[in-house]
Amino acid sequence: MRVALALGTVLLLAACSHSGAQTAAKNAAPGSDQTRAIGDSVASFDPKQIGKSDVDRVADIHRREVFASLRVLAEKLYRRNPREWKKGGHAGVEIALDRLLDPRTGWRLPAAAGRRGTDAMSLALREDFGGDRVAVFVAGVGDMLNVAFDEKTEFFMLDELDPQKLYNSARNLEVAAWKLANARDAGGALLLLSNDMTQQPANLSFEREFGKMIGNLDLLAALIADKGHRTIARVAQSLATAVFLPVAGLR
Repeated sequence: MRVALALGTVLLLAACSHSGAQTAAKNAAPGSDQTRAIGDSVASFDPKQIGKSDVDRVADIHRREVFASLRVLAEKLYRRNPREWKKGGHAGVEIALDRLLDPRTGWRLPAAAGRRGTDAMSLALREDFGGDRVAVFVAGVGDMLNVAFDEKTEFFMLDELDPQKLYNSARNLEVAAWKLANARDAGGALLLLSNDMTQQPANLSFEREFGKMIGNLDLLAALIADKGHRTIARVAQSLATAVFLPVAGLR
């Protein structure tokens, strides 16, 4: 009953806002600044925004920033490791990125052999893996984040994110960043090139993108936990011996 009442209120407010803006536009003098201003507001009005709380809008922003950083990370990895996108037979980096980040794939890649999330991330950094390491690693990260955000791209008042999933995903990104920077083959060569410590100043752009994602996830997890009076189970572990925390199995 409360859900129906809330939805009815949202629709009523949307209709009233739209009707009020149209009435004001009719009463304004043609060609006046008021008419143009009201016309712009009517054109840009999105009724969906009324169905969002402040936390929902913040969640939208954080999710958008997290996945924007993931795209930047994917491009940087491909440019530092061109042999990887060539494994897929792509004609260039942009084509490889479009294929990898195509939402229709659902972060499922044939090269991952059915592995998803943190399992795919681990597979990409195994010495005996012969596929596109960048694609499988990024797809694993993307799938884990997608699950943390309940596989939604936008949030409304009736949605409820789990702060523990967001927190665990942030810790997993810390582990993933460490593994990426340290995974080597039998000869001691890095499996994937990322940060470059040999140049001056050092290139830490990969670390910065991981840091942005971790910061966004931690901040959103804390905000949602505070809103719902929930407690996050915090974990302290050494990155060198750390294991990935569960995300998909949490409720």
